[in-house]
Amino acid sequence: MNKFIPALFLFAFGLLAQAQEITSPDKNLTLKFSLIENGVPSYALNYKNKAVMKTSKLGIETKDVPSFLDGFTIVKTENATFDESWNPVWGEQKTIRNNYNELLVTLAQKSVKDRQLKIRFRLFNDGLGFRYEFPEQENLTYFIIKEERTQFALAGDHKAFWLPGDYDTQEYSTVTSNLSEIRGKMKAATTPNASQFPFSATGVQTPLMMKSKDGLYINIHEAALVDYSCLSLELDDKNLILNSFLTPDAKGNKGYLQASTQSPWRTIVVSDKAGDILASKLILNLNEPTKYEDVSWIKPVKYVGVWWEMITGKSSWAYNDMTSVKLGELDYSKTKPNGKHAANTAHVKEYIDFASKHGFDAVLVEGWNEGWEDWFGKSKDYVFDFVTPYPDFDVKELHRYASSKGVKMMMHHETSGSIRNYERHMDKAYQFMVDNGYNSVKSGYVGDIIPRGEYHYGQWANNHYLYAITKAAEYKIMVNAHEAVRPTGLSRTYPNLIGNEAARGTEYEAFGGNNADHTTILPFTRLMGGPMDYTPGIFQTKVSAYNPDNNSFIHTTLVKQLALYVTMYSPLQMAADLPETYNKHLDAFQFIKDVAIDWDETNILEAEPGDYITIARKAKGKNEWFVGGITDENARVGNVDFSFLPKGKTYEATVYADGKGAHYETNPQAYEIKKIKVTSKTKLKQQMAPGGGFAISVK
Repeated sequence: MNKFIPALFLFAFGLLAQAQEITSPDKNLTLKFSLIENGVPSYALNYKNKAVMKTSKLGIETKDVPSFLDGFTIVKTENATFDESWNPVWGEQKTIRNNYNELLVTLAQKSVKDRQLKIRFRLFNDGLGFRYEFPEQENLTYFIIKEERTQFALAGDHKAFWLPGDYDTQEYSTVTSNLSEIRGKMKAATTPNASQFPFSATGVQTPLMMKSKDGLYINIHEAALVDYSCLSLELDDKNLILNSFLTPDAKGNKGYLQASTQSPWRTIVVSDKAGDILASKLILNLNEPTKYEDVSWIKPVKYVGVWWEMITGKSSWAYNDMTSVKLGELDYSKTKPNGKHAANTAHVKEYIDFASKHGFDAVLVEGWNEGWEDWFGKSKDYVFDFVTPYPDFDVKELHRYASSKGVKMMMHHETSGSIRNYERHMDKAYQFMVDNGYNSVKSGYVGDIIPRGEYHYGQWANNHYLYAITKAAEYKIMVNAHEAVRPTGLSRTYPNLIGNEAARGTEYEAFGGNNADHTTILPFTRLMGGPMDYTPGIFQTKVSAYNPDNNSFIHTTLVKQLALYVTMYSPLQMAADLPETYNKHLDAFQFIKDVAIDWDETNILEAEPGDYITIARKAKGKNEWFVGGITDENARVGNVDFSFLPKGKTYEATVYADGKGAHYETNPQAYEIKKIKVTSKTKLKQQMAPGGGFAISVK
């Protein structure tokens, strides 16, 4: 179905109010646009007659030309309706419906010789997207953004799930509090990171999840972040208004634009059901269709890797213990190995054997290339060349061996924040991958950005991340970017972006731990814009078992780790623990082997941010379903209604459950596995331990 029904309405100024209100296709949402005092553009949003956003100002403050803030009159308004269905290359659903009503307002500023600004609103059943459009015109070509002045005027002191506003990191624990409490909690929330620049005592990041006292779930984010600076929000806690706050560059400017152009979409997803937030595809729908004619080379990946043993401190990335090396000058074969280097040929073959035996697609290897001795925190420009292996890593032999086992190798490109250096080597590095059988890359941007003074989420860095994705596509390479900007649905347009980190992942379980409610929040926040390479599957929850000097522990039960493969959607899923640990629990490991990573259907069975999530999904092209349920630090009963199954058929369900006495702190490895018969009429109540969950495969 593909319908586009435009209708142009031109009114005298006094009649424009009628054309400046639109409703969603299901009539539950109402958007009102108006010019308030001094010709300032504004909008308001209601859901089922409840205020989502009170009258909120719109505008862009510029540095070198008159600002787009006030003095506007309405030239015309245009209304349109759009309804189509499209199929993503990979995703949570086989088919996505894109249905909205649109209002396009053209404004003129008489004081600037009738310079025009357009604001486009798209109202879906699940929320609102709007953006600024700057037409090519005589009085506007190049301009510099000083600040975007978009407001989100809230209707109350909502419960919020927030991260400290920062130009350089999203790797914070989520704080749950009322908005009015943010200022008092900010200092404690801003924990140390390899790169960080908190910008305000009330600054927060998007996606921002909120819940009103009268039961509305509200999520603010952005879509299609291209050639623009990342959006954060600064709370005016006296008036409960969230003001947009863009990431600056080294000069303090927040964007360099050339007309004709547009901003990213500002998104508000809203419902009176928490599950509707998780089910929303509004952000994907606001992105453009894929730009690639051939997508046959883009495939979901389930992988293992030489990684967790370094994260825990059991092994090292570096080949030797030198503290200063110069690439191209140091002969590594003449240095003394430290005996802990994990990325050696024999050890990597063990991972390849494990992947092959258990049907995994790929093996990631970190620490394979020269330069890891002094890569971190030195502001070093020429830090890696991405093509020169250590003496104990035989690229050609591992390519041959992996190919003989039907396994792909996954490349690792850590840039240490030196973006200039990465771009300098990028073509050569991607060609090296092609020559040696690598079709996917995990890239990393740990540390401060070089050029110095730039930030991870500024316009310059954002343009680099997209350049890396499009350049990789020329070589038919899939990208999983870590420490890059958080996703905004661009995987629809560039589906070789199969993963991002951009949040506090499993690695932090070895750095003191994530809160037990962490993964009950992330799907409502970080995952709104795209999948996360969270790297679940940790069975040995005491890190000291691998490194006696590290007393961290994983803040989940073993079974909750299984459930994450369903609740934390990604087409890129890692079994992150060590093969020797999985070999001790092969009965539980079976779920990781079985679980799909691409889906025809997704059903949100129950959800409450920060408390619990239960999701059922149907595997792509198969009559197989997988269910995952997780809870926070509190024990609770998960409810599974199997009505998503075809009627009139009986299936066998394998239930992986927390065992008797299971607890994420004291008894995390207790689990039990049982088989039951289920039909579409079955309703299951499943006990979850504190920090626990359950996983079910249905065949």
